[in-house]
Amino acid sequence: MKIFTWSNVRLVLMFVLVMFLFSFASIRNENRKISKIDVKIIDNDTPFLLPQMVNKLLIEKNQDSKTITKEGLDLKKLENSINQHELIQKADVFVSVDGVLKAVVKQKTPLGRVVSESGSFYIDYEGNRMPLSDNYTARVPLISGEINGVKREKLSQILRMIYEDEFLKKNIISVKVLSSGSLVLENRNYDFDIDFGRIINIERKFKNYKAFFQKAVSDSTLNKYKKINLKFTQQVVCIK
Repeated sequence: MKIFTWSNVRLVLMFVLVMFLFSFASIRNENRKISKIDVKIIDNDTPFLLPQMVNKLLIEKNQDSKTITKEGLDLKKLENSINQHELIQKADVFVSVDGVLKAVVKQKTPLGRVVSESGSFYIDYEGNRMPLSDNYTARVPLISGEINGVKREKLSQILRMIYEDEFLKKNIISVKVLSSGSLVLENRNYDFDIDFGRIINIERKFKNYKAFFQKAVSDSTLNKYKKINLKFTQQVVCIK
């Protein structure tokens, strides 16, 4: 037969007390009203979005955030709503222990800007369409010509390579798509056209171009050329 000592009783009482306090704190936390809203945009050096724009997505226009409790918030629904915004890549929404509704937002990354008679828009890092922003204009290559003549994923592939290479990012300012599917690129500081050809052997062509450019700079011959042909992977053909 088991004998219950005062030590055992105290342990049981302490356990019950801890559980009670935990439940009380949880209920109190759920009923805590939202004290304020804090929006953090990670890459704010390119402010396509302003914090107040995200703020409107978090709380409906005619709703006072100070009357909302943590329990009354559907964080997943809010997060999904923000993630549907065309300028947002990903958002994390949560409530801090002191009742602050927080949103950490990552914007989409534009790689190029399409310019056409039907309108203008960016192509983002994933190859998707991204609208322009009234708050900020990205310095990315302008894309023109027969855009529909090439697959979007192919075009985004070459744009990603330009974006991720400091030399190309600094020098290539436009991409024109010809009806044949070939591309003509433009350099920021020189008047020659860069005949890139079809979107194949991208890495090799850009490697050839950079090697040519470095050699031509050392020879002071860049201003003599009207066209740089990169179609042939074994050589760069220059036309004066």
